[in-house]
Amino acid sequence: MSFGETPITVIGNLTADPEIKFTDSGQALAKFTVASTPRTFDKDSGQWKDGTSTFFRCAAWRSLAEHVGESLTKGSRVVLSGRIRQHNWQTEQGENRSMLAVEVDDIGASLRFTTVAISAKTGDKPDASGDPWATGAGIAKPPF
Repeated sequence: MSFGETPITVIGNLTADPEIKFTDSGQALAKFTVASTPRTFDKDSGQWKDGTSTFFRCAAWRSLAEHVGESLTKGSRVVLSGRIRQHNWQTEQGENRSMLAVEVDDIGASLRFTTVAISAKTGDKPDASGDPWATGAGIAKPPF
């Protein structure tokens, strides 16, 4: 993350299946929208009530984009972290437009209401050399 960027964490549900595209250079791009809806408990009625949903347009790139396309579908509850980006453009009529979007750095299924099976993709693992937690080297049991 660079200085001056606006980090964000979003918890919500995908509103549709991710849309996967490839750039001319072969870079994968996943576009999707996450709806985040606050819930509060109404003591008088004894029921949960939904607040106003906020919709976040999101983009993930490269292998993350491919993993999103293979793993997530409409309704998937996710936790994502990324950076807010502003996109500016001009319509054919010459009107200036802008929108905010989230450039996703990491995303995963929320385990609050579901379980998942995790499988590592070959070639996508970061270099774990020198990281005893990644390899278990030199650790008989966790220190906690």
